[in-house]
Amino acid sequence: MPAILSKIREQASRVQPTVALGVGVGVALAACALYGTREKKQPPPCQNNNNYKVAKNGKLHCVEGGGKGGECGAGCGERCGAAQCALCRGEADTDNKQNIEDADDTPLPEAPHTPGLNMEFVKQIISLAKIMVPGVRSHEAAILFCHTMCLFTRTFLSIYVASLEGSIVKHIVQKDMRSFASLLLQWFGIAVPATFINSMIRYLESKLALAFRTRLVNHAYELYFKNQTYYRVSNLDARIENADHRLTEDVSVFTTSVAHLYSSLTKPCFDLLLIVLTLATYSNKMKGNILMGPSIATVVICLTGQLLRVLSPSFGALAGEEARMRANLRHVHARLIAHAEEVAFYGGHKVELGQLQDAYSELCGQMTSVFNKKLWYVMLEQFFMKYVWSGTGMVMLALPILTGTSSGSTTQGISDRAEYMTTSRNLLNSAADAIERLMSSYKEIVTLAGYAERVSDMLVVFSEVARGRCVRAVHVAPPAGAAFSVTFRNGEPVPMGKIIYSDDLAIRLRNVPIVTPACDVVAGGVTLDIEPGSHLLIIGPNGCGKSSLFRIVSGLWPVHGGTLQVPRPCACAACADEAPGAPPCRQRPIMFYLPQRPYMSMGSLIDQVTYPARVAPGDTEAEARASAILDRVHLSACAARHGGLRVTRDWRSTLSGGEKQRMAMARMFYHRPVYALLDECTSAVSMETEVVMYEAAVREGITLLSITHRPSVWKYHKHVLEFDGAGNWSYRPLDKEAFAAPRPPLALPEPSGEN
Repeated sequence: MPAILSKIREQASRVQPTVALGVGVGVALAACALYGTREKKQPPPCQNNNNYKVAKNGKLHCVEGGGKGGECGAGCGERCGAAQCALCRGEADTDNKQNIEDADDTPLPEAPHTPGLNMEFVKQIISLAKIMVPGVRSHEAAILFCHTMCLFTRTFLSIYVASLEGSIVKHIVQKDMRSFASLLLQWFGIAVPATFINSMIRYLESKLALAFRTRLVNHAYELYFKNQTYYRVSNLDARIENADHRLTEDVSVFTTSVAHLYSSLTKPCFDLLLIVLTLATYSNKMKGNILMGPSIATVVICLTGQLLRVLSPSFGALAGEEARMRANLRHVHARLIAHAEEVAFYGGHKVELGQLQDAYSELCGQMTSVFNKKLWYVMLEQFFMKYVWSGTGMVMLALPILTGTSSGSTTQGISDRAEYMTTSRNLLNSAADAIERLMSSYKEIVTLAGYAERVSDMLVVFSEVARGRCVRAVHVAPPAGAAFSVTFRNGEPVPMGKIIYSDDLAIRLRNVPIVTPACDVVAGGVTLDIEPGSHLLIIGPNGCGKSSLFRIVSGLWPVHGGTLQVPRPCACAACADEAPGAPPCRQRPIMFYLPQRPYMSMGSLIDQVTYPARVAPGDTEAEARASAILDRVHLSACAARHGGLRVTRDWRSTLSGGEKQRMAMARMFYHRPVYALLDECTSAVSMETEVVMYEAAVREGITLLSITHRPSVWKYHKHVLEFDGAGNWSYRPLDKEAFAAPRPPLALPEPSGEN
């Protein structure tokens, strides 16, 4: 092994190691400089309602460059005078969900650009690199440095192996058995570190891809769960389709491509630099012209490279479109799995089969188009790289011998030329392979641009949605004279309502319109007061805005007008998400929503009762309370049938529809909220059990805001909010005698007799 190391040092001295090491360090420092700095957040202008960071407790905190403690963003105690500024209008909005920090009113680009090797791709890859490698001292930077050193070492080993093979051929020509055996042992000895370095390169490339993916996924998850972005991006924003595919497949493919591309670009650069220096050294040793061969090779490579670049198809756009079609196919499969029972009851398998076949046929057509475009391009690429470059290599090898001045009549001269030819051929093969990888990397870069655009767009949309800016197709605003007109700016709706946090527990609406995300005004100017204990019944035809009112009161939808006053949220560390390990909140939640189709999470049966909280193992008090609640909602037999509270099942498919709704009521009893928003949450429960649960909720002091069509539970409410479906509403005390009277049956049209 010492002999091998000394031989490597000897070969390294021939190729000017100072220059080579300087280039290697320069490449590593350039990579660190490119990836190692974080993007600093710039303070936003004051031309909107969202220049203030609002904490969970509703207190205003001015952002950098803005005003102080509730002043206008123009400066301390000053007014900017802009019509858009809420503080200048005297309408400071303290909504922690609707008005998020750093929002802006910059319109989206009207026409999407085609992914490719352009400045947009450079900006995207730099912004993503700052996320993947947050600093020079990060774990990713260390892996990147080790990977670079392994690539650099592998280049030296390749040069040493090539020179060793040349020396072996030389001693074979000279019939020197002892030197041949010694060099052969060295050749087998160098195989151990060479194979180890090769394995380390692949290992570090995989580790680098995983580290990059971890950084991107954590950053994306942080944005995805910030201010209910996961809900808004699929319900209030229309710029991203199938966000789950982008978070999984697209991020994985992108990070793998980045790690592989770094290796594909860095090692060929090292190889070319050191191999050219070594070939020049051997040409000089043969006393031949050291400039003619590299000059010819450079001209040929540049010309073929430019030609291939001009004739290359737009692989970036093709890759992005293929990824979109893959996501669509996966979405169709996921939708069928989620609604398999409904499809089976309807017998809609033919329709679903047709949709699956259409999505798959679209993907097949796109892939076939890509294959067809790659056919002729790969043929042209192989012609240049395999034959044109091979002929150029033969010329490079022949020129030092043909133009050299050394005598070739002696055996020593023949052996030297054999050594030169063997070594130079191996080095030239390595150089050709390096150039081929560089040329092939162009296709990888253009393909990477498609995935970089999808990942970058996903993060941009997540960030904008988390700041309260949602973009989707909207309907035309109603004409003048309508009950309410949505305000638009730059083609986007602007919420002009005001949300106030109060210290009491009342919910008050003053002229709050009910507006859908598509800007349809289903009810204008709703005004009502809800106090603890004043149970409210909400009735009306389908699509009149009953569930939409819950979304507005809960903060899921923006307030486009009027004033909404809600109780101040809890400011403890657990509720504000400020400390991951904070103890659970012991206060009663303000609002608790119970939908018609309850969500069943992964976990045990007691986890379904306590959702979204979790009970630690061995908490006997919580288990006893959960058992009592299950008995109250008539689910104790279900718990015994499945094996107790700690058993884990797929509860979405295990429980029936009525059992799921009773489980949702059990959650309400466990958390005991101030207000329970019941959205037809007992439609699959028997009337006897429904009455028992409503009576228990009233005794627990839970104020009920109910949407229900069953008159049997109307008697538990004190007020009624009725919509007529035409944008009109009425709010009045509940006349139980009038509601108890039988209503006329629904008039159905007479059958026409036609099939």
